[in-house]
Amino acid sequence: MTAYTIDFNPVIQLTDDQFYQLCRANPDLKFERNSHGELIIMPPTGGETGNQNFELVIDFGIWNRQTRLGVGFDSSTCFKLPNGANRSPDLAWVRQERWDALSPEQRTKFPPICPDFVVELMSPSDTLKATQDKMKEYIENGTRLGWLIAPEQRRVEIYRPQQAVEILEAPDTLSGEEVLPGFTLDLRSLW
Repeated sequence: MTAYTIDFNPVIQLTDDQFYQLCRANPDLKFERNSHGELIIMPPTGGETGNQNFELVIDFGIWNRQTRLGVGFDSSTCFKLPNGANRSPDLAWVRQERWDALSPEQRTKFPPICPDFVVELMSPSDTLKATQDKMKEYIENGTRLGWLIAPEQRRVEIYRPQQAVEILEAPDTLSGEEVLPGFTLDLRSLW
């Protein structure tokens, strides 16, 4: 299964509220919207990818509960990025003070904020180029640390602002660095 991109712009340009209502009216579909306003219909994940993402979220969630430095989000959360795109990383995290600065209404809908940290876990239906482009988009919009994890290739790409992408082949662990102090992700079960 592949993602489909639909350009409604020649007919209608969806407002943020219309996009939100479209997502709410179709809860069985996962939508994203790129910075050009094109609608992207994302396929569901398979069992292996879903389990890998679940394990990742558990490890991250335990760290976040212990540190209480921010707010974590799963792949169902859609963020309105500064460039106008609506994106749903597989895992995202926002520093607490940035999250607290949003109004209750902004927190309820698609938060107009770029996460400080994102993870994209490649599934068989993802293309490397499209996922790399998403990672670059996150960094350009304010993400401070991003991990693109490709289990089938046993590879991780680490994205940081104003730095070249770091590529690691089958690393045992990943460090949250100064963005996620004290967080270490054990990847050995993925490989």
